[in-house]
Amino acid sequence: MAFALSSMEVTSTAFEQHQAIPARYTGEGDDISPPLEWHNVPEGTKGFAVICHDPDAPLVKDGRYGFVHWTLYNLPGDIAGLDENTQLGTCGNNDFDKQGYGGPMPPEGHGKHLYYFLVLALDQSMDLPKGLSVAALFEKVEPHVLGIDRLVGTYQRG
Repeated sequence: MAFALSSMEVTSTAFEQHQAIPARYTGEGDDISPPLEWHNVPEGTKGFAVICHDPDAPLVKDGRYGFVHWTLYNLPGDIAGLDENTQLGTCGNNDFDKQGYGGPMPPEGHGKHLYYFLVLALDQSMDLPKGLSVAALFEKVEPHVLGIDRLVGTYQRG
């Protein structure tokens, strides 16, 4: 399995690594997904998956910790990123018990949280059903991961 960081680089025009995510992309704002770009993808990449995870959330569920804000997959291998509020791909379930993107919104008074936007490069195009949990997605894509990288943003409720 290739769940190690690769030469792939994930960036965004909305925020820098370890910097604040603009309110527009949070549950207190427009609650839309931020633009993401990736560069230096591994050779042989035929598909992508994207996950947004908050490891600082005080939640343990199904043997994992934190909070999943976004599970997106079935992305083609010839793209180099996602536009703001993307309509590409297939949405899985997040921990809001909804499909699609649910922006950062840590509990009031809980301080600053980290949000990991993970991009997985896959060795094949996937045709997975909508509504997968992050655990089910990992089970399906794990044998096909060529590389992974993440962009980490922060957010604290105002």
